[in-house]
Amino acid sequence: MNLWILTEERPKKKVLETMLSEFAKDKKIGAFGSKLQILPILKNGEFNFTYEVIGFRCNIVDKIYIKIVSGYSSFVDFLVFHQEKEPTQKDTPLYIIEETKTDDKESRNTGVYQRCSKFVLIEKYYPNVKKIMLYNLQVEQKEKPTKTSIFGTRLLLTLGVEILGKKLDKNIFKPFTSVEELIKVKSEMKKPNKTNVPILINKKCLRITVSGRLFKSNGLSYDPNIGALSIISAVLRKLGWNRNITITHHGLKQKHLTPGNKFISIANDLGINIDGLKVPKSKENKLYWKYDKDGEKLGTIFIHIVVDNFTKGESIFENHAGCEKGYFLTAKGEHIPLQKYSDREKYKAGDKSKIVHIPDLILIDFDRSEIINIEGKKYQFRANGIQELKNYNYIEKNYIKKHYPKFKIKRTVILYGSTTEKIIEIEVGFLLNENGKLVLGVKAPDIFKEAIKNLIDFWGKK
Repeated sequence: MNLWILTEERPKKKVLETMLSEFAKDKKIGAFGSKLQILPILKNGEFNFTYEVIGFRCNIVDKIYIKIVSGYSSFVDFLVFHQEKEPTQKDTPLYIIEETKTDDKESRNTGVYQRCSKFVLIEKYYPNVKKIMLYNLQVEQKEKPTKTSIFGTRLLLTLGVEILGKKLDKNIFKPFTSVEELIKVKSEMKKPNKTNVPILINKKCLRITVSGRLFKSNGLSYDPNIGALSIISAVLRKLGWNRNITITHHGLKQKHLTPGNKFISIANDLGINIDGLKVPKSKENKLYWKYDKDGEKLGTIFIHIVVDNFTKGESIFENHAGCEKGYFLTAKGEHIPLQKYSDREKYKAGDKSKIVHIPDLILIDFDRSEIINIEGKKYQFRANGIQELKNYNYIEKNYIKKHYPKFKIKRTVILYGSTTEKIIEIEVGFLLNENGKLVLGVKAPDIFKEAIKNLIDFWGKK
């Protein structure tokens, strides 16, 4: 049988190594792993939208394939299947995996809470499947975990989620054993400042209330609290509480409660009330995912993987559409976050010119001492992509030239879509069309040409 990895993310070798190690451990089998490589599969010189992973061998896996998918709702980062044929929506995965690079050293809420709702939501589609939170940390783990991190991680463990990639003290990080213990631990945590609504859990006779602000950006969209309130409610149910759960101090109005919202779906599933409002019946998606056939990231992820595996170049920053934003990699090997605003205070005061425009991908070509800033777009929006190339001055001045002063900088657009096999615009470096044709632009960066040539040569020998 084969391993099939379905993902919305750009697959990373370190993450794949952890997955495969976990698979071998679970199956109690011997496995051999060398340096993993991710290869786009070509047939007659055309990409078939499937990647093959080589460098791992065991007696119960023939091939390892990766395909890019798109979720209908809040999709986890990876579904892993162990079966012969390409997965369909009717198949059940072996693993459900959520990956994050964020530790509570950077953000207490994002590091644990923000992704929790995904594990709650997916239960309706794949109950009793092994769930994993995988920390792919690129900065040093905080030596002493915050109370928020401890509480959130204990919630995940109670829900049956396995934690990989972080060192956890088993005397501290352990599942909750009762509703009372959960409430007691939360009550002992430090409260936020008076301008924030604290998450407080109160049990009164036949009712539990959980306070927490859910209103943001004129809607029900405050992701860290959506995650926190979702998993608290799910764990209360898991611990046996089958009575009323009500969310209070949420800041919402009835018009903000829409049937397609992920929290409304979770509220329906768990029987959660929202204080003072009527929870509408959720609009359910019968399917959890589909194969991605039209996303702009199909082109940028392809070039990223080909350059990484068929040249000496590499990425120093990635922000593929719909994927987790990476860190900027300095020449010294440090991972640093890119600023969102050149002047945060002026931006908040209404000056939108202070937003920092960030490329979808930044590649470094060591052989030619070049750095390539890349904007990804669907073919029909190529004019927008060309226009956006003009916005990279801040990134280049404050990050690239600062950390790589001797490198030349180029800007280019990568496209996905259409059935055309020609590129007219000189600003476009590469097009991956709907049929899998690989089309280089007239002034494509040399590292693109090298990567595509080496890829075609590789499959030409097969």
